[in-house]
Amino acid sequence: MNSDLLSKEDLLTHTPIGLVADLLQKKQWLLATAESCTGGMISAACTDLAGSSAWFERGFVTYSNEAKTELLGVDPALIKRHGAVSEEVARAMASGAVAHSRAQVSVAVTGVAGPTGGSAAKPVGTVWFGFQVGGQLTSEMKRFDGDRAAVRSATVQHAVQRLLELLRATGG
Repeated sequence: MNSDLLSKEDLLTHTPIGLVADLLQKKQWLLATAESCTGGMISAACTDLAGSSAWFERGFVTYSNEAKTELLGVDPALIKRHGAVSEEVARAMASGAVAHSRAQVSVAVTGVAGPTGGSAAKPVGTVWFGFQVGGQLTSEMKRFDGDRAAVRSATVQHAVQRLLELLRATGG
């Protein structure tokens, strides 16, 4: 074996999730996830990294509206008024993940992964993201192309990459 090759663990530390892990540990912050359309895939990406218990606090899989309310404290009236796939609900999920955990940082996703469930206003591939980092709550919407697997995979990739950007922006 070539000693110049990086181990799998070393390679992971150079990926976006590895960089997120490094920044969280340097800030002594913990991460919680709140996932609907990805069903725990962001949490899985986090825990693929050895030692993730040092920075990953918990993951909420809140696929149903009831789970969003029961586990994250999302107001059912908010879901009724705006729909589960909305900026308002993504933001409530992100703040709820922090409020219902020991974490200081959260990422939340809610979307239409398909192949059914889309509408003219919210077509398949529509995903709302919510982030709470350094006490700041932010949100954004993305539309991803492809089948269910592609939408979910792109959602995970974007969530981690955007979280990395937000962590870097906090300085320190």
